[in-house]
Amino acid sequence: MIHVSTDKTKLDVLFIQNFLKDIYWAAGRTIEEVQICIDSSVCFGIYQDDTQIGFARVITDYVVFAYVMDVFIAEEYRGNGYASVLIQAMLEEPQLQQVKIWRLATTDAHFLYQKFGFSSLAHPEKMMEKIL
Repeated sequence: MIHVSTDKTKLDVLFIQNFLKDIYWAAGRTIEEVQICIDSSVCFGIYQDDTQIGFARVITDYVVFAYVMDVFIAEEYRGNGYASVLIQAMLEEPQLQQVKIWRLATTDAHFLYQKFGFSSLAHPEKMMEKIL
């Protein structure tokens, strides 16, 4: 049985860190850094029975803005629609219902997020960033 939970005590931090440390957007992230990210975010674990198979987190102020990060499904569970289940649960999370602006960055999953109403920035020329 597949289910999604926001209970941080159920998260398998070692599983999350093991995936993130090797993926392009989070390469080298330490277990301590993963824990800080979890502590500072609304987190979503997706589970098959009691085994965590994926993860996502949202950084938010709960009213105006939410930024989706670190979304993944373990490779052996991909192709079953579980990423869609995870994203749907994230967007339906009661504590995030007031959020008006949702953003994320992706290199290769545009097709997935477009199913949930995400699109390219309407005014990318207004966006700025600082990368250290």
